[in-house]
Formats: sequence, structure tokens, C-alpha cells
Amino acid sequence: MQAQAQSHFRRPGWLTKNIFNRAVAALTRLGLSVWGSRVLEVRGRSSGEWRSTPVNLLSHEGQRYLVAPRGNTQWARNLRASGEGRLRLGRRAEPFSAVEIVDEGEKAPILRGYLRRWKAEVGVFFEGVGPDSSEEQLRGIAPKHPVFLLLDGSS
Repeated sequence: MQAQAQSHFRRPGWLTKNIFNRAVAALTRLGLSVWGSRVLEVRGRSSGEWRSTPVNLLSHEGQRYLVAPRGNTQWARNLRASGEGRLRLGRRAEPFSAVEIVDEGEKAPILRGYLRRWKAEVGVFFEGVGPDSSEEQLRGIAPKHPVFLLLDGSS
């Protein structure tokens, strides 16, 4: 199952990559959050250069999380390697450190919360599993979707 999780990735379509992501990122850079959107900045694991991408920041039970709906994306790999990054909204850049949640039981309620909030936008990447799916179904998809707990400040 772990090998499957490491290789799981859904490339964004042309419309998403060239129109939707760019529009959300532009609005977020202007300081307008679209349903919790932020621009994630994380250093590349090989280059060390800052990379940025729009993400949905989830607040769940008093904690903040980033979920990779498309699977093992470049930003998820970079965040896993560096353990820290910045979330940008307008001119404000908030540094954070991150801990990856790997336990499927811990990830299931976070994924449920994420799908409850953004199913219309990202549901297609979760293989028919939604916010009302069983715990077993959520655990079944959990290895394919990296989840990171965000902690204040960077280390």
C-alpha cells in the first residue's frame, strides 16, 4: 500500500492549471482568500529555491492542516523534505513548521472535514469518497492523500 501511496498523483488539467489555479493564486496574493485559500511557499528539495502554489487551508478541531487532494504532489514532497514553509495571504507571509500525519485513523476525520468544505472543488480526486462516506472508506483513500499538521512559526 505504501508504494501505491508514494506513486499516487493526479496531474491538474489545462483549465485548472492555467485558469483556476492562477486566478485563485492572484486573488490570494492580493489578500482575498477564496474559501480559505493561501499561497503555499516551500523550498524545493533539490534546488532549495522557493516554490509556490495555491492551497486550501483547513481549520479542523482547533488545528490547521494542508491536504494534498491530488496525491503525492511536488509541494507535498517538498514540504515533507523541508518540514517548514510559509503561507501567504496578500503581503502577509506566515512561517510554519509542519508534521505529516501518516496514521490512516488520524487522517480520516481530517479528510472528512476537508471534503465537507471543498468536495465540489476536489471531490473528483477522492475516488467517489465524500464527507458522508464510512470511516473505512476514508481510511482506504488516506494513504493516497498527504496531510500535514501546521504548527506556528518555523523551526
